[in-house]
Amino acid sequence: MINILKNISLFRNVDTLLLKNVIGTYNLQNRIYNKGKTVHDQNEVCSGIDVILSGKLVAYSLTSHGSETTVFEFTSGGVVGANLLFGDNNKYPLNIYSIEETSLIYIPKSAVDTLLKDQLFAIEFIKILSSNSQGLNRKIAIYTQKSLRENLTNYLSAQANIQNSKTIYLPISKKQLADHLGVQRPSLFRELKNMKDEGLIEINNRIITLLI
Repeated sequence: MINILKNISLFRNVDTLLLKNVIGTYNLQNRIYNKGKTVHDQNEVCSGIDVILSGKLVAYSLTSHGSETTVFEFTSGGVVGANLLFGDNNKYPLNIYSIEETSLIYIPKSAVDTLLKDQLFAIEFIKILSSNSQGLNRKIAIYTQKSLRENLTNYLSAQANIQNSKTIYLPISKKQLADHLGVQRPSLFRELKNMKDEGLIEINNRIITLLI
């Protein structure tokens, strides 16, 4: 367990004796969630943090029509619950589930309190809080500041620059692209069709050619 945690940036510089004591005192164990398994329900009280060792979790919201929009993704080394644990409103605002087999370690609040006495752990914990907040701010900016057409055009243009070609291959699925842009799939498909009808792009599955 020590070696596993030491590979995670949050614990890399933590005093080894402290970490051993925390693992033993709080009986920290590896938990496995199969694909599609719910990890936390919306409005569930956050009582600790989840440190992801492998796999991927997504935080998603459901519309009144039952459609799902991914708001946040957590991958290996990510920490779930850090932003909520010490807040006045410490309930999960979104559902969280595994989109592939995921291995994680749950660390209760009392154990986090103990670890925060280690200055290097505290610094890494603050970095995670900052990173999560910045990620959320980027999502908010995408949702509120520009139209879907603008965001989609910017994304396609950025991919054209990365791939050095006006004919690009989408590196993510259209479902993931819709999540990235903060819209439902039907809205994305309509906008792609509109752009195609206007002679701005050509589409062949995940291959898109920019005509502008």
